[in-house]
Amino acid sequence: MSVYLAIDLGAGSGRVIAGVVSGGKFSLDEINRFENVPDERDGGLFWNFESLWSGVVEGLKISVAKYGAETIRSIGVDAWGVDYGLIDENGELIAVPRHYRDARNKQAMDEVCEAVSRKEIFEKTGLQFMQINTLFQMAAARKHEPELLDDAAQFLLIPDLINLRLTGKALCERTNASTTQFYNPVKKRWSVKLFEKIGASLEKTPQLIEAGESLGPVKGDIATETGLLSHTQVVTVGSHDTASAVAAVPADGDKNFAYLSSGSWSLLGVELDQPILSELARKHNFTNEVGVFDTIRLLKNINGMWLVQECRRVWAENGDVWSFEELAGMARTAEPLRSLVDPDDQRFSTRADMPQMIVDFCQESGQAIPETPAQILRTLMDSLAMKCAHVLERLEEVIGHRVEVLHIIGGGGRNDMLSQCIANSINRPVVVGPYEATAAGNLMMQMVACGELDSLAEGRAMIRSSFETKCFEPQDDAEWKQAYERFCQLVPT
Repeated sequence: MSVYLAIDLGAGSGRVIAGVVSGGKFSLDEINRFENVPDERDGGLFWNFESLWSGVVEGLKISVAKYGAETIRSIGVDAWGVDYGLIDENGELIAVPRHYRDARNKQAMDEVCEAVSRKEIFEKTGLQFMQINTLFQMAAARKHEPELLDDAAQFLLIPDLINLRLTGKALCERTNASTTQFYNPVKKRWSVKLFEKIGASLEKTPQLIEAGESLGPVKGDIATETGLLSHTQVVTVGSHDTASAVAAVPADGDKNFAYLSSGSWSLLGVELDQPILSELARKHNFTNEVGVFDTIRLLKNINGMWLVQECRRVWAENGDVWSFEELAGMARTAEPLRSLVDPDDQRFSTRADMPQMIVDFCQESGQAIPETPAQILRTLMDSLAMKCAHVLERLEEVIGHRVEVLHIIGGGGRNDMLSQCIANSINRPVVVGPYEATAAGNLMMQMVACGELDSLAEGRAMIRSSFETKCFEPQDDAEWKQAYERFCQLVPT
């Protein structure tokens, strides 16, 4: 038996997961889970990085106690994209990392796009324009806290900061580098001009490393604190959590599929061999992110279960505490397709009174107003499904052919009603699973780094043999087509 440890950090929580490999299959064992709660202070939104690190260390200790240090072959880290920390010459953080939803990023995005045209930025990076991107975050830092950028020796993305503490190596894995809007996917290096445009030095960029390589053993103090053996390897995986998740899509050799990584964000896209930097791709605001094994993930970020999470938070603050399972049950009781919203409307991008904002959107657009939590939730489920159809339609324009099947991976796939709604909206089959795709893809790439797997196809074959999937066929075609026409009037063309 071999054990691989996946450190999987999400925008809502972090986990350490053990992948136990036996008989050509692997099973997942969640070792611990810890909250990742942003900290609002001094007019900004920050991550509690030290709390995350404590959860990681605790998970490693528990893993050693449960499985024994001698069975643990390697450790791999993935996390959400775009957010970064600034470190000094000794590898210490000089400031708390800011949250990608920090309000100052919107103005920074406008200012950068005035200095450099969107066309030029897209040609150099192939990335979707979102105010959360590292490019705009760093431009905001240059404007509001210039001394931090001046004093920093280097910037590192969140998973790379964890790897630094584990190994002492300050490197940036390529899949996450591609989320920054500083990375050129054609030349496969940092974009010098964009750094210069925001007044940052290219000397502060970390060296790039591929997924599936070894960073080296854990540091001595980490081995002592956790009980890990001193030769336990830390390896690079698809450190952008979506890259790990897409690696675990259980596709069987057929490239004619799309995927939806469903969580706080919904990321809908296809897997390609080369980036698409066409004017149509830019017009529709698609992004070219790097995948494992030198693939490209052409996709679009859509607001996902974040909308439900924010509604749940607001209701809880008002005394109504419901689990996500209860919320899903409530949504099923409400009339379908009564009201629709654009999940990517600007108002939904920051923390606020989400239920009221949904009501406001419906009122302003002349629709039936959702009056109960169940109606609000049903509005969100239907709207998320419609947005998937809208994005898929434009994705097919960009790639020039029809997608035959959609794979839903990630925790959002547990919501059967949402999966059925998506099948209805896109009018084609939906295959759901694995739910723990990010962890599965992380562990798969650890096995690549350790020489146990040789290719993406071999890894996906192991995924198929290790996890069950569900299939949803489209229903009520005429009703959903009519509702889609209404939805298209609510969103930008």
